Amino acid sequence: MIGKYKIRTDLAMENGEKYEKDDVELSGVVIRKDYNREKDVHTTYVQIQTEHGAKMMEKPIGTYVTIEAPNLTAPDEEYHREISGELASHLRALLPDKEESAVLVIGLGNREITADALGPQVVEHLQVTRHIITEYGAAALGEERARKISALVPGVTAKTGMETMEIVRGVVRETNPDAVVVIDALAARSIRRLNCTIQLTDTGISPGSGVGNYRNALNQETLHVPVIGIGVPTVVDAGTIIHDAVAELLESLEESEMDEFLQELISPSLQSMYVTTKEIDETVKRLSTTISDGLNQAFLYNG
Repeated sequence: MIGKYKIRTDLAMENGEKYEKDDVELSGVVIRKDYNREKDVHTTYVQIQTEHGAKMMEKPIGTYVTIEAPNLTAPDEEYHREISGELASHLRALLPDKEESAVLVIGLGNREITADALGPQVVEHLQVTRHIITEYGAAALGEERARKISALVPGVTAKTGMETMEIVRGVVRETNPDAVVVIDALAARSIRRLNCTIQLTDTGISPGSGVGNYRNALNQETLHVPVIGIGVPTVVDAGTIIHDAVAELLESLEESEMDEFLQELISPSLQSMYVTTKEIDETVKRLSTTISDGLNQAFLYNG
């Protein structure tokens, strides 16, 4: 929080960090961190267990897994394959236990805005199998046994005239999946997490939340099936850039003095401004392939 202006983040771990910094104990929240030195991957597990914890973290009760992989921004295919494997491992733990399950994958976002095109591009690389298994049975896939995977890119309300919830709820009602996996672009509080962090959660997702454009949440309560949200922060708000640029210079100030100073810098006109990197086109292409590869692995029985 900067005065009356709150820097946006969709990452649960970032909401937890502000309490760690102030050495505040979070009741009802369990946070565990792992580091794989070989892969240079930090993984943070956040479990919000109570309503008090949810209020403190400003997130719904549930599990949040965050994979921080700094080298994701580089065009290193081998490294991206390793991260796909990490993602697949965590996703399997959240998927329904039964092998012969049906999963609907939703790619949220606007294809015409690159920083918001992650969801649609992931779906383009997805191996959909529902139509094959429904028509010919699981044997039609040969030795590679997979779940029934279907996919949907619902677009944006400005293009369709319909809320994402209306479209998705109708498809869920007709196809009756055992789980829904929703892919979306997110916002981060820290510039260093841009395009190199993946969050998974069993609490679903709110379309448009990355840029403060909140729509109806896609979760188990609204869709009546388990909903897994997967997202990558592709934007930060302007306040984050200003905060990161001057925070080190202001370390000697008291918290209240820093807030007052930053409040003066962050004008109301900046509160609706979101920024991404200049190479976002290539970055989103790589990230979408990495995530879709992870999903494809997770959806295999023998994956």
